[in-house]
Amino acid sequence: MTGNEPPSDRHSDRSANSTTAKKLTRRGFLKGAGITAASTALIEGVQGFQQEALAATPEHVKEYGPEAAPVTLHINGREHTVRIEPRTTLAEALRVELGMTGTKISCDRGVCSSCTVWLDKMPVNSCMTLAVDAVDHQITTIEGLSVDNEVHPLQEAFVRHDAMQCGFCTPGMVMSSAALLERNPHPSEADVRMAVSGNLCRCGTYPKIFAAVLDVSSHQATKA
Repeated sequence: MTGNEPPSDRHSDRSANSTTAKKLTRRGFLKGAGITAASTALIEGVQGFQQEALAATPEHVKEYGPEAAPVTLHINGREHTVRIEPRTTLAEALRVELGMTGTKISCDRGVCSSCTVWLDKMPVNSCMTLAVDAVDHQITTIEGLSVDNEVHPLQEAFVRHDAMQCGFCTPGMVMSSAALLERNPHPSEADVRMAVSGNLCRCGTYPKIFAAVLDVSSHQATKA
């Protein structure tokens, strides 16, 4: 024995390596071909979807994005033009872009209703409403409840009944309660409880809030 492999064995190894290389090359080719085909199908699908979406968009619908664009918001009886991204919430537009900080952001996920404003006199959570969706609607914030620099009777009642502690929930509570009085000037306590059922007060001033709303209601009944 010389310790060297026979020529036949070396030839067999080369043949095996050559066969393996050919198999790998074939597999790689098939993989590449499959990826290319899938990519082409994906691109064609996206392009087709975009074309269908454009064709289905009504002519009167205005599209925004993805870059910032100017929008006009009707807030408290005045028009305000701001340049915002389509993802900007109404709460962010009010507080950051327009400096209307009376609207509070607490949970920022539509749970506590501290950010409540009116959209066409309907209470909504402004942290869950896109500013672009508020275009062509009448927006009322806590600042808009005052008339001729006179605070709203409900705000006076909140002070009179000490219906606040930290005050973070107060703007949302006032907006929800004022909306109730707009549609029902003489609510029962059950009506008040229902109206603010989505507003959370971690300080627990609910009884005083109910008393403040009912106080305003009774004053309105006396004037009537």
